[in-house]
Amino acid sequence: LVSPLRSVAPLGLAFTMAEILLSLTIIGVVAAITLPSLTGNINERTWNTQRKALYARFSQAIALMPALNGYGTLKEESSAGANDAVDTAAETFVTDGLAKVLKINNICDADHLEDCGIPQKMITIDGRVAFSSFPKYMHEYNSVFSEHSVGYEPSKVVAFETQNGESIAVFYNPNCLATDGKNTNSSNGSWKGYYTQPIMCANFIYDLNGNKGPNTMGKDIGFISALYSTDTKVVAPMPLPKDLTGYFKQLDSAAACTKYDNTSRLPNIDELTSMFYNKALLNATVVWYWASSINEANTTQAWFQILYDGFKGVDVRQNGAYVRCVKR
Repeated sequence: LVSPLRSVAPLGLAFTMAEILLSLTIIGVVAAITLPSLTGNINERTWNTQRKALYARFSQAIALMPALNGYGTLKEESSAGANDAVDTAAETFVTDGLAKVLKINNICDADHLEDCGIPQKMITIDGRVAFSSFPKYMHEYNSVFSEHSVGYEPSKVVAFETQNGESIAVFYNPNCLATDGKNTNSSNGSWKGYYTQPIMCANFIYDLNGNKGPNTMGKDIGFISALYSTDTKVVAPMPLPKDLTGYFKQLDSAAACTKYDNTSRLPNIDELTSMFYNKALLNATVVWYWASSINEANTTQAWFQILYDGFKGVDVRQNGAYVRCVKR
């Protein structure tokens, strides 16, 4: 008789329990190390996509508005201490202006921002606390708006939620100008410049995912600025977390950005102005930065923006200034 064939596992080839546990431990350690990085990359791509889509929607919406100033009223008190002033500017700008060209689900006044998903605490692009209580006025958000602000009137912040789930806070200036504000000559008369506060019509701070974390500039937090009441420029720069080291000639600045990070570039003057408005989220403290914008009247000069007081002007491109690159 022939016995049936049997499959017999060779001795010594099976895994022991200790080996299995060791393998699982190694897999767990590797996963613990790589998973946060993978999750972070996924979040970064998601935020970038959302950010670009939001900017596109805002640009299209604001382009459909005939003008950005003149909405609502800013009334003074009837008498000293009467406490009867009515501020309807920002709310009217949203309800009668934006809501007609942008799909909006909910509007919240300055005392109920969190109902529209605006977090009280936000973190700067370099990981510091920008503020632990969301400011109600633009001059609380950027103190320079109490100075050099001809054409600027303080209006209380208003928040709203978009149909896509973004939370937006808006600082609105009903008296914004169509051209640059106060003309100021330098001491040597070689160039002139302007304070940029009066051309701010609306400054939006957005949170892509509402009250969810990390509530950090450059991640789920960002800003969009609308400049000039007519022929409006809408900008949404995304700066890198820090300045380039040292002073740069404007002629060398664009190449320096590309060399530092090939996905970055030198911001134009309107983007730098927006960065001045929102310097609290950048933790920017140095004096002036080069823009990519060239002075059309004299191509040996380029525009710069001072983040300290909001002044912008032109200077010789061979001179030195700081550089803060932005993402392409």
